[in-house]
Amino acid sequence: MSEGTGRPRILCVSFSDINRDARVLRQIEVLAELGDVTTAAYGAKPPGAADHLEVDERLPSLPQTPAGVALLALRRFDDVELAAPALRDLIRVVGDRTFDLVVANEARAMAVSHHVAKGAPVLADMHEWAPEERAHVRVWRLLVKPFMTHQCAKYLPKMAGGLVVNDSIGKLYRERFGVDLRTVRNTGAYRDKQPTEVLDGRIRLVHSGGAVPGRNIETLIEAVRALPEKFTLDLYLVPARDDGKYLDTIRASIVDEPRITLHPPVRPDELVDTLNAYDVGIFSLPPLTPNHRFMLPNKIFDFVQARLAVVFSTSPETDRLIDEHEMGAIAPGFDAAAMRDTLAGLTEEKVREYKQNAHTAAKVLNSAEDSAVVREVVGELLGTR
Repeated sequence: MSEGTGRPRILCVSFSDINRDARVLRQIEVLAELGDVTTAAYGAKPPGAADHLEVDERLPSLPQTPAGVALLALRRFDDVELAAPALRDLIRVVGDRTFDLVVANEARAMAVSHHVAKGAPVLADMHEWAPEERAHVRVWRLLVKPFMTHQCAKYLPKMAGGLVVNDSIGKLYRERFGVDLRTVRNTGAYRDKQPTEVLDGRIRLVHSGGAVPGRNIETLIEAVRALPEKFTLDLYLVPARDDGKYLDTIRASIVDEPRITLHPPVRPDELVDTLNAYDVGIFSLPPLTPNHRFMLPNKIFDFVQARLAVVFSTSPETDRLIDEHEMGAIAPGFDAAAMRDTLAGLTEEKVREYKQNAHTAAKVLNSAEDSAVVREVVGELLGTR
């Protein structure tokens, strides 16, 4: 317990830029209800944290040093699990602090969280399917996939509890590692908003997310180029950890297209208000990995809270939501033609109907249920339920 407040001390570990990680920010909100939260992550102190231990954002969270890569190649996974530069820095900044609970976000944080917990329970929020996070990249597939698989096999049974983004990926963990994880979707808070009017002769498309290679943003651009003049596309993209190089390629690709606009990124707490000005949220992602195949990204929930119609490429989890709530259309494929043809079938009247259905869905597709799961699991681990 914290000496100053008498409340449980909770350490939240994440190797993301924590102020841009909507899932972790929502997690911190719930943790802060139940204890004093110390965050250890890249970036500045986030809202809700009582204290923050900043990890040097220049340091990778995987063992990408020559020695680390050699150990990965030799399959000496126990020797390399704490060797990543960012993990060493986290151990340094945590020092001799002790906590009543440690929350490890994603598989790469499990070993170091177990190390700094010093015997306290560790809750693993796996987010997605760790072994094949980037299995479409050859180096990852050869070196990192076996390491992540080993980490899951070794540490998941040691976790006091576990969370995952959806039931489909939870099933993968159960079948492969024999663990049952609770589902916490990437839903946002309920927002009391109204759908904006769809103008005759105009359909305003929008996409938000990371400017990361493989996210198929080029496909969205190509699709819109082939659509009638009434369609416009606005992009709100967060630069990747590549000094904005990929974002620059996107910017260069649309300089000759006045119907496509690239905007600066907006903060997670401002995103829904910004999206509300548009009509249709769009996203396409080829199933290159299990995470892609079973995607349930936070953007679909952002679009719903913004009262937008949605058009997504097909995926079991998003297909189910779109069909169940009749709030959009599903592109049957992952190329520009599939997205173009699906969007071309939209009429202003149909978009109005979809937006109204999203307005109804917003009352159930929000974080109330998912936050309750986190609250229950953490409360049990702290003995405060």
